[in-house]
Amino acid sequence: MKRLIRHGLMFGNLFHVASPALVERYNRALTHLTGKATQLTDFHVDISGYSPEVGDELGDDHYLNHAGVNRQFILLSTEQKRCPLLHVKFSTSRDILRRFIEVNERQLFALTATDAVAGELVNSVFEVSTPAKLFDIRQVRIEADTTRGTLRHADHLAELVERFKTGEDAWFDDDLIGEMIATAEKTGDVTRNPVHLEHEVFEQANFWTAHFGGMYVFQGVEHPAVIASGAKPEGVPLKHVFDLTQRNAIAKFLELNGLAEPVIRARGVDGAAILRQKMGFLAVSVLTEKGRDLSGLSRSDLRRMAARHAEELPVEFEGLAALVRWAEGGGKWPKIRSDHPAYFYSLRASDTVQRDLVNMLLAELCPHDFRQMFICHKEAFYRQYRGWPETKKAYAAEFLAREYAVDKAGARAALFGHEPDMEGRTPALPRVRRKGGVERVGPWGAVNRVRGR
Repeated sequence: MKRLIRHGLMFGNLFHVASPALVERYNRALTHLTGKATQLTDFHVDISGYSPEVGDELGDDHYLNHAGVNRQFILLSTEQKRCPLLHVKFSTSRDILRRFIEVNERQLFALTATDAVAGELVNSVFEVSTPAKLFDIRQVRIEADTTRGTLRHADHLAELVERFKTGEDAWFDDDLIGEMIATAEKTGDVTRNPVHLEHEVFEQANFWTAHFGGMYVFQGVEHPAVIASGAKPEGVPLKHVFDLTQRNAIAKFLELNGLAEPVIRARGVDGAAILRQKMGFLAVSVLTEKGRDLSGLSRSDLRRMAARHAEELPVEFEGLAALVRWAEGGGKWPKIRSDHPAYFYSLRASDTVQRDLVNMLLAELCPHDFRQMFICHKEAFYRQYRGWPETKKAYAAEFLAREYAVDKAGARAALFGHEPDMEGRTPALPRVRRKGGVERVGPWGAVNRVRGR
């Protein structure tokens, strides 16, 4: 994993905690939440305030996420909204934290200027000892305050001010006035500078969880189902439960709910070029697993090597090649059905609020496309990376650092984004779209967004 860290592909984009003031605030919040403290004077944190260095020091990578539910967080700066979330247990957690920071950015900027904000993503359960308990999680809300209780004191002061303004003879109540003055010393003037955070309640009907070997829970769709990465869970309150080997059933589920679309027919992208990239990843994945050294080879060299070792390439490769031939006008429409190994490689998520979750599922169904797995499902990528041969590790790390990391948002938009509809709507949480034509490069060539469609 050191190679990934060196290339910035693991523990990258973390917030650096280096000043004594920030360390002291972090320790106050950490002690408040967990009763623990760090002796480190320099470390990095993710969007939730989790630090891999502190986790290593404490011997507990889940010191802010006990039992894997109700994740706690420590905010030292609004800049943490740009950080990843490490040790993910629920796919919704990072979006919820980022949304919370963005909605309250002005207030949080003021609060974190002098203190840390500590809080918790509160579910309706405290442990998930059985898969059925996951279905009791319907909503997630955020509870947060500074370590000195600024928000609590501000709410109390607001109540005192209201009593002072409306209560009979309150103007002559020395005790009330004294309490107001004492509380205001802790909060400042809340009548001129209100201290209040918006606490949205987030529905959690569709999500991925790392619990029980990994599960995709789709409750908020017309035809609900659970898709398990490992063994199928028992005792869940949904009729349809599949594992990743049930490809026909998963394909039917995606089709019935309108959750996926063929890349070759996707609007606003060069589908044939994207499939050529996927062919390249298939060839790279298989050839490196067979011990072929691809380091230092150009794209033309890779094509020639793939041609020389065509008998070693999987059936997925030929299936995607047939689709490309059709798209470029030189072949018949190939019958790639759901039982064909290339089927899920030919799909991407439709433009729905479940887009990211579906792309995450497709990444697991397409294990040779290491780029999609890294972008859409980092937990699975890191898990699989550990078992790869060194040649594959080296190629994947070098490629991702060279071709993806230089323009992450642009690459995601080109591969998985969607053109806005006629009313300009975008799914779920707002996504930042980049303007202008930016070249997207794969192992065998570039993908350019199609203009004027």
